[in-house]
Amino acid sequence: MSLRSLFPQVRDAGTADKTLSAAQREAIPRNFALFVGSHFLTKLGDALSNPKTTLTWLAGTLGVAGWMIALLVPIRESGSMLLQVWMARHVQRFGQRKWAWSLGAVLQALSMFGIALAAWLLRGSAAGLVLLILLVLYALARSVSSIASKDVLARTLPKGTRGRATGWAASAAGLVTLGLGMVVTVLGPQRLHATGYALVLFGAGVLWLLAAALFSATREPTAEGNGQDHPVRLRLLVQDVRLRQFVLARALLMCTALSAPYYVLLAQRHLGHTPRLLAAFIVADGLAALLGGPLWGSLADRSSRVVITLGGAAGASLGALLAVAILWAPGLLAQIWLMPTMYFVLALAHQAVRIGRKTYVVDIATGDTRIAYVAVSNSAIGVLLLAVGGVTALLSALSLAAVLATLALMGAAGAVLSMRLPRAETTDDQG
Repeated sequence: MSLRSLFPQVRDAGTADKTLSAAQREAIPRNFALFVGSHFLTKLGDALSNPKTTLTWLAGTLGVAGWMIALLVPIRESGSMLLQVWMARHVQRFGQRKWAWSLGAVLQALSMFGIALAAWLLRGSAAGLVLLILLVLYALARSVSSIASKDVLARTLPKGTRGRATGWAASAAGLVTLGLGMVVTVLGPQRLHATGYALVLFGAGVLWLLAAALFSATREPTAEGNGQDHPVRLRLLVQDVRLRQFVLARALLMCTALSAPYYVLLAQRHLGHTPRLLAAFIVADGLAALLGGPLWGSLADRSSRVVITLGGAAGASLGALLAVAILWAPGLLAQIWLMPTMYFVLALAHQAVRIGRKTYVVDIATGDTRIAYVAVSNSAIGVLLLAVGGVTALLSALSLAAVLATLALMGAAGAVLSMRLPRAETTDDQG
């Protein structure tokens, strides 16, 4: 059975795109499979090296200071976005951006190998310092792959297939996350020692190497490597109304990501700290990716702004309901089924926002403008993520209901702005 027969809808979308050459149309099913496969491997690597779980447990096992542990998530999340506006110029110098993506994947693998070695050999502050340095390298490498990924996606797959490519990769990773949840249920994370963590992280590094090899087989047309200076790209936020509207809407819709820890925190307060509770949230996250990936991906190919709007509205509604429950019906939160179920719906909403906005930013740009759009929007979100995260952290010291209500208002405003975005599916797509 050929790749073309495996992906008839992908094939048909390519046939309908008259801007593509015959060779490009022929390569679409192959490129679709390579994109999904390589991104599945990196998402699995992300799950194995998650700073919120694996790296935090590892750092605690190694006796790393609390202030160092507190830096893990900000470095991993914001560090991979903050410098993209400067990284973009270097990515644009690659005639085929698949090599930039693969380079980033190899560097992420080397970072994981280094962290695994540190887990095996070091303890205390020395282990913490090496862990943070290697995590910075990992975040920078991730930023390179992030920029290149969306450009390769747009230059190898036509509109009408991009949302599904992102969605199916998320769905496959969700299936594996379900398996991880079952493992946590059986073993419990407290039973894994430093050597075990080292093996897990080594395995994550191998996954990135495999992903790099897979992605390098993509058939990508050659582009001119002529990157813009970063001041030129930064001015896009002022000059380009559509990009500015998108970044503002995306910033407001950070609520679906920022509110997730408070769902877990509320469950811990009312139901205790048990491996089975942790497993319930891991399973909920995996199930949301498994089901939501194909659904939102397919819908995003029809209208990505509608998918973003639905995700924002759902996240806002959940946050408002939970804030009301905290204030007027706290007894409900002790129901064992409630918080994992609400988290599952939140994770579905986050999948919608994530897949929708990735599809939207790829579809609205053309040529090397695409790299500028991705870099500028991600760098802006990196800064705003730190700012909003700091504000919500301060609010959480006063009231979780206040945090959730604030994030719900953000989500509602983001949903309204998203619905007012210009349609991405009607823009010209070249390059």
